[in-house]
Amino acid sequence: MKKVSILPLALLALCGCRSQTSSKLPEVNDVNTPLHLLQPDYPVMYGKTTLDSIQATMNKLHTYLEHATPAVLEQKNSHEVLSDLEKIDTNTIFKKGDFRLISYEWGVTYGAMLRAAEVTGETKFADYTRKRLAFIADVLPAFRALEAAHRAYRSPVHSVLHPRALDDAGAMCAAMIKAQQSGILQRDIQPIIANYVDYILNKEYRLKDGTLARNRPLPNTLWLDDLYMSLPALVQMGQLSGKSVYFDEAIKQFWLFTDKMFIPEKGLYRHGWVEGMDPHPAFHWARANGWALLTKVEILNVLPAEHPARQTLLEQFKKHVAGLAPLQDGTGFWHQLLDRNDSYLETSATAIYAYCIARGINAGWLDTKAYGPMALLAWNAVNTKINSVGQVEGTCVGTGMGFDPAFYYYRPVNKFAAHGYGPALLAAAEMYQLLKNHPYVINDSAVQF
Repeated sequence: MKKVSILPLALLALCGCRSQTSSKLPEVNDVNTPLHLLQPDYPVMYGKTTLDSIQATMNKLHTYLEHATPAVLEQKNSHEVLSDLEKIDTNTIFKKGDFRLISYEWGVTYGAMLRAAEVTGETKFADYTRKRLAFIADVLPAFRALEAAHRAYRSPVHSVLHPRALDDAGAMCAAMIKAQQSGILQRDIQPIIANYVDYILNKEYRLKDGTLARNRPLPNTLWLDDLYMSLPALVQMGQLSGKSVYFDEAIKQFWLFTDKMFIPEKGLYRHGWVEGMDPHPAFHWARANGWALLTKVEILNVLPAEHPARQTLLEQFKKHVAGLAPLQDGTGFWHQLLDRNDSYLETSATAIYAYCIARGINAGWLDTKAYGPMALLAWNAVNTKINSVGQVEGTCVGTGMGFDPAFYYYRPVNKFAAHGYGPALLAAAEMYQLLKNHPYVINDSAVQF
């Protein structure tokens, strides 16, 4: 007689019993379950951000950037490392990393590293800036001599020696002054600073009313970006020198730009303004609005408390934040074109807003209860775009000016777009300070400050 195993039959019987049992479980409803406590499916972290997690992100950014931006000279063809500055020649270049050491984006990054050092007490962040600015200062004399001897030669520090745009001057200058004032540099870089400031004040093209301007893409064009590429350097120079003329010029320029580019009913700035264009389209590009907001923060950070322009500038900062607040996406990001929700979600602008709003709270300019949750949500969004090796993803590449929506909608994003790194580090540092000063709680599932 053939033997039959009873194990499969037993398993089937057991599964049948479980199926009947599970089918009798009561359906979740308002009577048997506190529905308001069900966990939503948030697209970003909500209510779980810690100081340790922010510190870990800052460390990750630092580790990547320390490796990706070597402060090293090498020979162009052989790639032989050059340590003897007396041997610099026209074949000497900066060793290539992922990013340039001299650019407005890296001016932001140098300043962000200093802020990270301030809030964490970790000297490695300040050391990052110190090493690279000292490197630039050290190699400058040799490259200056080579450029003087070879008129057609353009050295790796050409934009420092001969700025040709506000992009060349403002952000790097502001970072250098901050570094000089922090005491981390063991050398005097005042001549470099003075050269940058001279370009901003005396050599950049201006409209007839004195507004700093460009002649691209069209004659007599204002770029909102240029607020950041000029005014932070001027106010830093005002603080460094103690001379009010620098503060006064910065305030004058701020209102010349704002009068032409701010749309009061929206609380937003247009990206570009062209003299004589009528009617004038207004495209509210997110990162340009970020530069404008960051400029206000940079000025307020150092403008003397008794300065007569301070209160009106502070009110303008609040108007801009109020214009941005209702446009934040449920993911925590802002859109590439702020008022067009079908444009993509962009990282660098979101990071700038996270920093500026957190800074406004930490400085006492903004109400913590009203804006704390917004800033935290923005930081958590940015944090999702910092990958495992510390690269910032989802950042719009360098962008000129357009007068149609397609130009902005389809700008590429790239993890090597340098614009994302300084803002991400600034946002992390300021949120770190915010959570130290103002711990949040979860009240009925919602973040509350």
